[in-house]
Amino acid sequence: MRSPAGSLRASDIGRTVTVSGWVQRRRDHGGIAFIDVRDASGVIQVVADPAEHEEVTDLKMEYCISVTGVIRARPEGTENPDLPTGGVEMGVEELAVLSSADTLPFMIDDRVEIDERTRLRYRYLDLRRPRMGANLRARSRATAAIRRTLDEQGFLEVETPTLVNSTPEGARDMLVPSRLRKGEFYALPQSPQLFKQLLMVAGVERYFQIARCYRDEDFRADRQLEFTQLDLEGSFWDRDDVLDTIESVLVAVTKELRGIDVTRPFPRLTWQESMERFGTDKPDLRFGAEIIELSDLFGESGFGVFRDTLAGGGTIRGINVGQQEWSRSRADSLTERAKELGAKGLVWMIVEEDESLRSPVAKFLDDKELTGIRDALDAKPGDVLLIAADRWKLAVEVLGTLRNDLLRPSAHQDLAFLWVIDFPLFEEEEDGTITFSHHPFTSPASLDDMRDNPTGAISKAYDAVLNGVELGSGSVRIHDPDVQRQVFDILGIEPATAERRFGWFLEALRYGTPPHAGFAFGIDRLVMVLQGETSIREVIPFPKTQSGVDPMTGAPTWVEETQLEELGVTLTESALARRELPDDPGE
Repeated sequence: MRSPAGSLRASDIGRTVTVSGWVQRRRDHGGIAFIDVRDASGVIQVVADPAEHEEVTDLKMEYCISVTGVIRARPEGTENPDLPTGGVEMGVEELAVLSSADTLPFMIDDRVEIDERTRLRYRYLDLRRPRMGANLRARSRATAAIRRTLDEQGFLEVETPTLVNSTPEGARDMLVPSRLRKGEFYALPQSPQLFKQLLMVAGVERYFQIARCYRDEDFRADRQLEFTQLDLEGSFWDRDDVLDTIESVLVAVTKELRGIDVTRPFPRLTWQESMERFGTDKPDLRFGAEIIELSDLFGESGFGVFRDTLAGGGTIRGINVGQQEWSRSRADSLTERAKELGAKGLVWMIVEEDESLRSPVAKFLDDKELTGIRDALDAKPGDVLLIAADRWKLAVEVLGTLRNDLLRPSAHQDLAFLWVIDFPLFEEEEDGTITFSHHPFTSPASLDDMRDNPTGAISKAYDAVLNGVELGSGSVRIHDPDVQRQVFDILGIEPATAERRFGWFLEALRYGTPPHAGFAFGIDRLVMVLQGETSIREVIPFPKTQSGVDPMTGAPTWVEETQLEELGVTLTESALARRELPDDPGE
């Protein structure tokens, strides 16, 4: 029987075992060959005499081999304390090459920096590296912990369809043309939202699923076209039932991967408070530097920018980002960054040793205003103060982004979970149209507020946040079909359109639907943070690049004309022209 290479210890000395794996390294010393054999469990040092085993001389890196031999203690002074197997080695009795290997495109070693595109082109080799193997195992352990926790709480795991009707859920749908019904399309699910609500109608009461989801949206470090989330729903639940359940899952996964106990309950911030204090609805609580309201200091200011902002209904906010390396170029770059984010500019101040404030605008402010700024921001000599004057949301968002740019830790050693609750029900677009904040099936906190002032209404929605990363969202759902129709009406969805797209769902709500609530969080994002990674691509086995390309398989690719004809799909002239272009090496 094969023994895992990384499991062998001093207690195995004297045993004859068989190990199969890859040649990580081979060293020849005075007629003796030392071979590090690696499998998924770890590495064992194998010692062979080439005179007795000629095949040893032909071994190269990443050859796949099988070795049978006796476990023995390493000679004194040759132990390797950095390896769990470092106290023993394996003498060779039999050695067989199971598969040879061509010259590698890169070393299977975490110490070597490799271009990401090359790693994705040879992802099957990249996954052999210790770090990537650890990420894969962590992901598996995370999903096992999720299932174990929810099973103990009486949840039923149910699969839902992956070919569904197109519904508005915040991003573009990934469409799949139908061969049998030409001109019609399925959509891949952005989430199992409507189907899990139907399961509540069906009396399941407690549902969960490790669900594959698809969204045609722009890539970021924490986004992919396809991703995996924990999706759950419960009947007769309110918000606290959901939060308590999700906390139990997050605590279990953190314990499994980090070995630490997370304190419950998690802190809670309303959306309004989160924006006011941190300029974002996914704040990182591992550091301070909160945004402070300064408007009251400048009601009659001689500085025109501040005075005009307040007169126009705007606000003045400030933040103390502590001691920073400072220069005129640094000040200019921060100002440009603020402008990129939509601000007209940025006011910066440096606290001098005598506690005076050095700034290009200091001459326009009186002593009372300068003292007020210093006191409000609890400023000490050497601190850098940043001030934004603009519309409320823009001002706080700019300062919130600069807060993260300057102070956010680059790693995830510490963990700060929290809930953001009481989100707006709707948002107003620049053209004046109203859209939903989470999705159109979220229950309003007050029906009267929703009807009288839609853009000011609060929803029963909530987000889970970890270290400034939004793990996922949830809400108490609308279970009354009349309320659901009112929401569609506010969103400008005509009754005929609502019937065509959601009629099957609205009909289901008329058959004794229980109150219900649920949540979904990204497993990729959670594992990313707990593994200390900065991109979900590092914890997804076969991800796409930021341009949506798979360098390994070449997807997406053109398909044969006959396939398009079978589906009733015709390419536009611009698409046909692009098809004739040579492949872009950048793609």
